[in-house]
Amino acid sequence: MKTLSNPIYPVIWQDDRVILIDQTRLPEEYHTVEISSCQAMAEAIKTMIVRGAPAIGVAAGYGMYLGAREIADSDRQKFLHQLEAIAEMLRKTRPTAVNLFWAISRMVQTAQESRGTVAEIKATLLETAKAIQQEDLQTCRAIGDHGLSVLPDKPQATILTHCNAGSLATAGYGTALGVVRSAWREARLQRVYADETRPRLQGAKLTAWECVQEGIPVTVITDSMSAHCMREGKIDLVVVGADRIAANGDTANKIGTYSLAIIAQAHNVPFYVAAPFSTIDFSLPDGSKIPIEERNVTEISQIGTTSLCPEGADFYNPAFDVTPAKLIAGIITEKGVLKPHLLNN
Repeated sequence: MKTLSNPIYPVIWQDDRVILIDQTRLPEEYHTVEISSCQAMAEAIKTMIVRGAPAIGVAAGYGMYLGAREIADSDRQKFLHQLEAIAEMLRKTRPTAVNLFWAISRMVQTAQESRGTVAEIKATLLETAKAIQQEDLQTCRAIGDHGLSVLPDKPQATILTHCNAGSLATAGYGTALGVVRSAWREARLQRVYADETRPRLQGAKLTAWECVQEGIPVTVITDSMSAHCMREGKIDLVVVGADRIAANGDTANKIGTYSLAIIAQAHNVPFYVAAPFSTIDFSLPDGSKIPIEERNVTEISQIGTTSLCPEGADFYNPAFDVTPAKLIAGIITEKGVLKPHLLNN
C-alpha cells in the first residue's frame, strides 16, 4: 500500500485540467484520473470516481468551468443558454447530494451576473470554482474544531463513523473525519471505529485508508456489529456526514445511517452529524422530500466479479436513508454545533 506524506486532496486543479483521486480503486491502488471535459467530469461523478457531497460540489464547480470552456459561441445570451444545458447535465449525475446543486447554481449565477466578454466570464467561472474548493477546505477545518466541544469529558474518546466523510469526501480534512482529525491533533482521540458500510464498503476501504495514512488508530467493523460494540462500552459517540439536511434537521446520509442512529439511541450513545451549513436545504421542510438515489443492484449481488447471490433473487439498492432529527444530538457545522430543531432560527 502506498503511504502518502502530503494531505489528501481528492480534487486538484493543475495545468488547466482537474486531477481526481480514483476512489473506486482504493485501497488496492492509489491512482489519479485527469479530467479535461465536462462530460468526463459528469461520468466521474456518476461512477463515484469522486464522491462525498462536498467533494461532488467542488468537482461540479470545475465541471461547469470545463463545460464553459468548451462553448465556442461569443454571444453572451447564447453562451448562457448553452451553460444552462451543461448545468442540467451535471445535475442529473447524483440526485441526493445537495452540494452538487448549490455549486452548480452558484456557477450559473456567477455567469449571469458577470459583465464583460464571454472570455472574461469564463475566467470568472474558473476563479469561482477555485473559491468553492478553498471555502470548503476552510469550512471542514472549522467543523473539525467545533466538533471538539461534543467529545466526552474524558482524556480520550472513541468515535464510531459510517461511510466516508473524510478528506476524500470533501475538498480536504473532512467533516466527520474532520472531527476525528481535530481530536487526534489535540490528543483527545483513542480510536476510530469504522463501519464497513455495505454495499460499496466506503468505510472499510476509504475511511480506514485515510486513518492508516495518518497513523490514526482505526478498527473496521461490519455494519451489524455496532450494537454489540456499544453494549460493550467501546463507543463514546457516533459522528457521521450528510448529503442533504432538511429544514427540520432530518438528515440523508449513506444507507445504514438511520439504523445506526436507532442503535445509538438505544444505548445512550450521542449521535452527531457533521456537515457544512450549505448542506442544509431550507427548501425542503422535512426528510420525506429528500430524493433518494437508487444504484445498480450489482453493488449488492457481487463484489468485483465475484457473484454473492443466487440467480433469480431480486434486489433493492437505495444509496441513502434519512435519519429523523429526533435521533440527532447536534449538527456540527462551521458555524458551531446546532440543534436540529433550531436550524431555522
